Amino acid sequence: MELAVKQEKKLLTTKNMVVMAMFGALSGLLMYIQVPVPFAPSFYKLDFCDVPVLVGSFALGPMAGAVIAAIKILISLVLRGTQTAGIGELSNWIQACSLAIPASLIYKHHKSRGSAILGMAAGVVAMVLVGCFTNTYILLPTYAKAFQMPMEALIGMGTALNPRINSLAAFVLLAVAPFNLLKGSLVSLVTALIYKRVSVVIKNRL
Repeated sequence: MELAVKQEKKLLTTKNMVVMAMFGALSGLLMYIQVPVPFAPSFYKLDFCDVPVLVGSFALGPMAGAVIAAIKILISLVLRGTQTAGIGELSNWIQACSLAIPASLIYKHHKSRGSAILGMAAGVVAMVLVGCFTNTYILLPTYAKAFQMPMEALIGMGTALNPRINSLAAFVLLAVAPFNLLKGSLVSLVTALIYKRVSVVIKNRL
């Protein structure tokens, strides 16, 4: 308990709060730059909004990553609103945290390039597993209800792209899992390419 309080005080410095706010705002803006993927329905779009979340997690720790992801979601709610009573946004936050928190925890205990790569690999695996769970039990049922569509209609959107998608399980395995694997891998790659330069700016200039 005492350690957690000390870590929280260390995180909530003026400099760190400025960094988290900046990264959260950047993450929120990156949500608007989206690219469709050919193997998943159109409501799954690739973006790089989790790059600032992952970079912030490496630089300031896992709690900072969760805060940056939360700021991203708040910006999205303010600018775009929600059609799913916040469930979609909650799922987005969980996804971001599932990538960033395992990665930063592993990196935190041994700060090296190897541990960063290992951490990001673990984060990607966690992101895929969490994404499969949340889409199966939370996100897809919520979208079906919000847009007054039977689940079969959502699955049919996957079937139109891949005939092997003929059930919810197949949808998750052949569309959701590859989507999260691709997104997590690309976010990790970009983070690996830019982190060293960004971390120098955070430590020396902000």
